[in-house]
Amino acid sequence: MAERSFAKEVQDLKLGEGDVFRGEGILAITKALLQSGISYVGGYPGSPISHLMDVLADADEILEELGVNFQSMANEATAAAMLSASVMYPLRGAVAWKSTVGTNVASDALANLASGGVTGGAMVIVGEDYGEGSSIMQERTHAFAMKSQMWLLDPRPDQECIVNLIEKGFELSEESNTPVMLQVRVRSCHMHGSFVCKDNVRPQFTLADAMNNPKRDLDRIVLPPAAYEHEQEKIKRRMPAAIEFITKHKLNEFFGDKTGSKTGIIVQGGTYNSTIRALQFLGLADAYGDTKVPIYVMNVAYPTIVSEVDRFCEGLESVLVIEEGQPEYIEQSISTTLSRVRSTTRVHGKDYLPMGGDYTAEVLTDGLQRYFEDHEPARLGNRPPVPNAKPTLALPEVAKLREVVPSRPPGLCTGCPERPIFTAMKLVHEEIGEHHVSADIGCHLFSILPPFNLGATTMGYGLGGASSAAFNVKGAKRSISIMGDGGFWHNGLTSGIGNAVFNKHDGVFLIIDNFYSSATGGQDILSSRAFNKRRNTNNSIVKAVKGIGVEWVRQIDRTYDVNKMRDVLKEALTTPFEGPKVIVASSECMLNKQRRVKPQIRKAISDGKRTVTARFGVDEDVCTGDHACIRLSGCPSLSVKQLDDPLRDDPVASIDNTCVACGNCGEVADAAVLCPSFYRADVINNPSKWDRFSNRVSMSIIGFLQNTRERFAVSFEA
Repeated sequence: MAERSFAKEVQDLKLGEGDVFRGEGILAITKALLQSGISYVGGYPGSPISHLMDVLADADEILEELGVNFQSMANEATAAAMLSASVMYPLRGAVAWKSTVGTNVASDALANLASGGVTGGAMVIVGEDYGEGSSIMQERTHAFAMKSQMWLLDPRPDQECIVNLIEKGFELSEESNTPVMLQVRVRSCHMHGSFVCKDNVRPQFTLADAMNNPKRDLDRIVLPPAAYEHEQEKIKRRMPAAIEFITKHKLNEFFGDKTGSKTGIIVQGGTYNSTIRALQFLGLADAYGDTKVPIYVMNVAYPTIVSEVDRFCEGLESVLVIEEGQPEYIEQSISTTLSRVRSTTRVHGKDYLPMGGDYTAEVLTDGLQRYFEDHEPARLGNRPPVPNAKPTLALPEVAKLREVVPSRPPGLCTGCPERPIFTAMKLVHEEIGEHHVSADIGCHLFSILPPFNLGATTMGYGLGGASSAAFNVKGAKRSISIMGDGGFWHNGLTSGIGNAVFNKHDGVFLIIDNFYSSATGGQDILSSRAFNKRRNTNNSIVKAVKGIGVEWVRQIDRTYDVNKMRDVLKEALTTPFEGPKVIVASSECMLNKQRRVKPQIRKAISDGKRTVTARFGVDEDVCTGDHACIRLSGCPSLSVKQLDDPLRDDPVASIDNTCVACGNCGEVADAAVLCPSFYRADVINNPSKWDRFSNRVSMSIIGFLQNTRERFAVSFEA
């Protein structure tokens, strides 16, 4: 199960020559791959290209018809290694992942691939996750492309441009025998647009052809002395071939008229749209991209094309390089390029724009305005008022809002089965003291935030176990390492659990099994409990850890049992057994469960079938207003409610309509020995005759008891 189904949209992938495609960016990318004649495609999900993997999975039948092999890989390193099929054979292949973290994982395979080079076109589609919407450390792919000399495409956010660059990217790869990286940002992945299609292409040379006619070329294998020659080949043959292809096919673009201009703009393709928006605010462009300022768009961010830069800068007194993120790789390259050709054009960039952070239209407007004021003020003559939010943000009432409106950091979903695990851990810590906790990438990382405040480090996906390796000291408190099932299969089995077995690590390893790779969009993995007709699922995590030597293993198949979770955690931390202790805590991801169950319930109700859904609530008369349930749960559906009762000052707990009836609040109340104010009510749709009769009897009895209490209640005259 994935976050979203594209079963309907993938039918547009069948469009042929002359048809107009209209849709989302990730579908356009997939269509471009099919038009390029790829033989294989794979990858690992992660924002902003998770949906690309989902599209490929839903388009499996279309891929099979074209003879394309699609693989959903265990991690990014295995995806990168898949590109080795293009080393010896004229096979076009593509892989996709989230960067920079995915590129880091794949770096060993990519470095070897780039060293030996490729015969067929090889493309890495990188979801460039930079800026405030990102969930990772703030780095860029650019450095890796330069380090390994892989050509980096950064297409202007326009579907026709993206599709063209993908098709030309494979040709560029083949022409220069070099793998190509294509980076797309969140806006590019999810923007809607159109382009004129071509027919899908079946590969002329197939995977079967390669397998039936194996080939070896020692010059492409990264082994001395060939490895020493690869570096020289990159410089003397591959780079010139790439530059010639890029120039010949005009992959970079020029906009605007240089006549009479003193200034110009050099922009990496991905930030073009925001730049045009900023120029529009300054009265120097319109919404359709018609610009009064000459612009050189680097759809190929690396390598820098010296002849194009020199030609663009000729006659200009200065240029502004718009490059999002740091360090300023492109600005440095442009400066070096112009210096070597003895150009008098001055290069500016980070002196007018921030070194780091998102280049929003507001940021670019400010930087461009200051640049033109200093270097060509005549451009800023008649212009519309620039939108400015600063006066509004400075208002006292807005400043007051910052004080009273709480921050909203990311957190676990309502009903998340991981919430009771961390509740149990807090209860154990209260009983036997704090322990060092190594966290991991995934939903469970939200446990570092209130109300749990657990976890001291996070070192990478599936590395929760490995990051506690140093804390293997006899006689000290045991460390707790956490990883999810996705991270476990990504690399945690070997780097975390296998390493612990080999080194006799006397720590506790908690594997949270929610049946999916939930943090990347709910894709199936090896241990998913659901049946998947195209993949092999239902593989046991417990069997896997026992298979590599773990002796102490406990499995909990219902994490909402807080008492049991607490007892098993306490046992693992206090048992005299020495060696790794693994707890596999399993319950289905509630978000995916709701995606699966809600449509079934709606259909059953519409079909007139009897359905029972549970709802939880809080008895206001019983609740003491202690709020310990909220402190130990943090569920978004748990809130507070102010009563009208003048004798009760404190607000009571309250459950809103987002509740999914997981029962965690009641379990927490039981485990923490709190008040029994939680109740469960069953909502029956399409009730039977017996349901109606039972309801009438129940309401009659309740009414009788209420009237009796009212009759005998003590009242005081005013």
